[in-house]
Amino acid sequence: MYKTSSLERHYKEKLITAEQAAALVRPGDRVHFGLGCGQVVDIDAALAARADDLSQVTIFSTASLIDKPFKVYEATKSNAQVRFVSAHYGPADRHMSDAGRCAYLPMMFRELPKYWLNNNNELDIAFFQVAPMDEFGNFNLGPQVSDMWGVIRGAKKIVVEVNENMPIAHGHQTQINLYSIDHVVEGTNTPLPVIERREPTPTERRIASRVVDRIKSNSTLQLGIGGLPSCIGSLIAESDLKNINAHTEMFVDAYVDLYEAGKLTGNKNVDRGKAVYTFAGGTKRLYDFINDNPICCTAPVDYVNDTHIISSIDDFVSINGCIQVDLYGQVCSETVGTRQISGNGGQLDFVMGAFGSKRGQSFLCTPSTFTKPDGTMESLIVPTLAEGSVVTTPRQATHFIVTEYGAADLKGKSTWERAELLIEIAHPDFQDQLVKEAEAMGLWKRINRRFY
Repeated sequence: MYKTSSLERHYKEKLITAEQAAALVRPGDRVHFGLGCGQVVDIDAALAARADDLSQVTIFSTASLIDKPFKVYEATKSNAQVRFVSAHYGPADRHMSDAGRCAYLPMMFRELPKYWLNNNNELDIAFFQVAPMDEFGNFNLGPQVSDMWGVIRGAKKIVVEVNENMPIAHGHQTQINLYSIDHVVEGTNTPLPVIERREPTPTERRIASRVVDRIKSNSTLQLGIGGLPSCIGSLIAESDLKNINAHTEMFVDAYVDLYEAGKLTGNKNVDRGKAVYTFAGGTKRLYDFINDNPICCTAPVDYVNDTHIISSIDDFVSINGCIQVDLYGQVCSETVGTRQISGNGGQLDFVMGAFGSKRGQSFLCTPSTFTKPDGTMESLIVPTLAEGSVVTTPRQATHFIVTEYGAADLKGKSTWERAELLIEIAHPDFQDQLVKEAEAMGLWKRINRRFY
C-alpha cells in the first residue's frame, strides 16, 4: 500500500513496458545497463528485439555477473550497431571481447562515480534493476551501490526495472525515489545471477592455509572471488580466530560462513557493527543473508575503496588472486598477455590501504604453476611479465606474494632479495631456470645467500 494516492498516481504515470523503454534508445546513445545483480534483463531482451534499428549505440556495464552475453549482443552483428564497454570483465565480457565487441575501461574502481559525472562521459540513459517501491516511493538499489550514484547523476534519463527478487540492502545511499526517475518497468522477476561455489583445489587449500596462519583475531578482511577466498573463509570459520570483520569491495559467501560460525562480529574501529561492501555476488544463500539485514552495509565505491578509509581500519587484511608475478615483484591480475580477462578493480587500493593500516597485511595469491591444454606446465612466477601483460600492482606496493610453497614478504626488500624470495616460493621444477634468468638480468649473483 502506497503512502498517498498521489504517489500511486505518479507511479502509474511513469510505468512503461520494457518495449517502450527499449524504444527510448536512439542512434549514437550512450547507455548504462547496471552493475552486478542490478543489470537489466527484460529491457535487454526488448532492445535485442529491435536490433535492426540500432546504430552507433554504446552499452556500458560494471562488474557483470552473468555467464552469457547480453541478448542485444546476440541479436546484433557489429560494433556499427552496438559496441560494449565494461569497467570490470566477467565471463560474458570476455566472450564479447574475444569477438571484438567489448572494450575494457581502465579506471580505478573508486574513480568511476566521478568519471560518470564528467560531461565528456555523459550517459543518455541509465537502465538498472531495483527492488519494488516501498510505501514512501523509494526503490532499493540492492546490494550494489558501488558507482551507481555517479551513473544516476550523470545520466540524462533514468529507467528502473523492478525485480521482486532483489534483496533489500541496508547501507549508505541505497534508495532512489520515484520522483528522481523518469520511468518504471515492472520486470518479470528473473532470478538474480548466481556465482556457484566450487570446491577449492588441493593447491588452493595449501595457499589458503599459508594465509590463514598469518591472520590474527580482530582482523578486518577484504576477500575476492573464487575457490581460494571461499577456502580461506572456511578455514577461519574452523579456526580459533575471533572477532573477524568485513570491509570489502565484493561481498561473497565466505562472509556468511564466518557469520554462521560466530566469527563475523563487526567489532572494529571504523563502521562499528557493520560488514561494509560496495557490491555483492554469490549464491542465493548470500542474497538471502543480505536481504533486510542491518549488519550488511553497502556503500559507494569511492568510500569503500578509499585508501585512507582502508588504512584507518586497524589490523586490515587484504586477500586477492593474481595471474602472474615477475622477479621484480610486479603483479598482473587482469590480463593473460594482451587478452583482458578481468579488471584492476580495487586491488591496488586494498594493497596500499592494508599496508597503511596499523598491523595491516596484504596477500596476493597464485598457484606456482599453470597447466596448459596440451598438458605442459609453466611457472606463474616468471623473470619478466609476459609481453603485453598489464601491471595491476606495481612492485613498490607489493607486500606478500603467496603460493602453495610459501609466502614472500617483498616490502622493503632490494631487487636481489625480491628475486630470491620469489624463486623460493616458485615450483621446484622451475627454480634453477629462474636462478639463471635472474643472473642474466643482473638481479641476482651467486654471492647471494641461498642459490649457489
